[in-house]
Amino acid sequence: MLKRFLTLAFILGLLFAARPAAAQTPTPASGPVYIVQPGDTLSMIAVRFNVSLNALMSANNITDPNVLSAGQQLVIPGLDGVTGTLTTELVNFGDTFRSFERRTQVPVNLLTKLNHLVSPTELYVGSNLIIPEQGNATDLTNRLTPAPGESLLEMAVEANTDPWTLATLNSLSGTWDGLPGDVLYAPGAAAQNQTANGLPSAFLDVQTPNLPFKQGGTAEIIVKPAAGATFSGVLVNQPLHFFPMGDGRMVALQGVYVMLNPGVYPLELDATLPDGTKQSFEQMVLVGVGDQPKVAIPVPPEDPTIMESEDKQVASIVAQAIPTKYWQGKFTLPVGLPYCIKDWFGTPRDLPYNGNMYHYFHGGVDYGVCSTDHPFDIYAAAPGTVVFTGKLNARGNVTIIDDGWGVYTLYAHQLDGGIYVTVGQQVQAGQLIGHIGATGHVTGPHLHFEMWVNGIQVNPLDWLNNTYP
Repeated sequence: MLKRFLTLAFILGLLFAARPAAAQTPTPASGPVYIVQPGDTLSMIAVRFNVSLNALMSANNITDPNVLSAGQQLVIPGLDGVTGTLTTELVNFGDTFRSFERRTQVPVNLLTKLNHLVSPTELYVGSNLIIPEQGNATDLTNRLTPAPGESLLEMAVEANTDPWTLATLNSLSGTWDGLPGDVLYAPGAAAQNQTANGLPSAFLDVQTPNLPFKQGGTAEIIVKPAAGATFSGVLVNQPLHFFPMGDGRMVALQGVYVMLNPGVYPLELDATLPDGTKQSFEQMVLVGVGDQPKVAIPVPPEDPTIMESEDKQVASIVAQAIPTKYWQGKFTLPVGLPYCIKDWFGTPRDLPYNGNMYHYFHGGVDYGVCSTDHPFDIYAAAPGTVVFTGKLNARGNVTIIDDGWGVYTLYAHQLDGGIYVTVGQQVQAGQLIGHIGATGHVTGPHLHFEMWVNGIQVNPLDWLNNTYP
């Protein structure tokens, strides 16, 4: 019996000895850590930190990229020499390398390394910036802007601190180094309603609800001013006009040229305080591809110089931005039901002229006549004042209505005798103003409906589908 037991034990021992060792779970790579937030996906995190999805999965021993939970810690590979916990912030108005360095107390060289940035122009509004957490430190929020002749000592007294603390927190060479208009940070709570960004103190907040801007779109720039401040500015190369919204904020509406190349462009904002002091800042904003068709269509031959002259004439008519806003909510359909669209805003057009190809775009939406019983009535898309009625070479019989704040609607190709309003007349949304015709440069009867916002043609369908501001 004992012999049989020893033989069995010997065989079992051989079997266990021959069994391969169990595979050990690889140890995750070391490096800085990101804490997954609700709504994050692994692909989004990879893009945010500029690493490949495979590298992120490998560094964290992840086999299924769809298995991710909020609060999970992920090692971010490829950031040699960086440790600790990483967060990401959306770049907002007023944010610069310097303001991020001062507010977060993270050296700018570390910020540029983490974000693979080489130029300040890469830091545009709406982009993500990686920020390492600094131990138990919290972001500074109390913004100060030196006025001309104001010393760091005077600012320190107002902020209940000392000039040496201000110099240290803001990486200044000394207590003499504060420049007028610079944005500094001090200990303590921010002023009431002031956001924690790098804006000069005259700008309590700046928002653009529809970033990124798009070709042929309407940009909204909403500013919350300090008491008594007035604003002006420039987007790309167009001067901005700001109007009060009735809730303490001011807004500028600006059309974005449909043939503007996608990319980042400067937005400059200027504030004038009641004492005459001026504060300014410039920020890069992204302009993306618009909704316009991408394929050019043939059009009947015409002289492009005549078209250019007519566009300049219309631009001069719609140049004024009055302080009255007539519309509320969305604009309404300018034709009766049923309707059909024969051509869209922004359609590229190529026109042979003098041995060359002239490139331009369709500046409105064409509402066609789609059946024998189709309605021919034209209605005002929004309330406003009629500022032009008459015949133009390409657009034929035209009505132009000033809807306020630099916004204009234009109704073209109306029937001879089919304009039912006069210059100076006030109209309401949905009011009958004309009759569809085939005057001007056309191949058949239709309404050519245009919109201009601060001197630039925009896609009218945006205004029929969205509320501005």
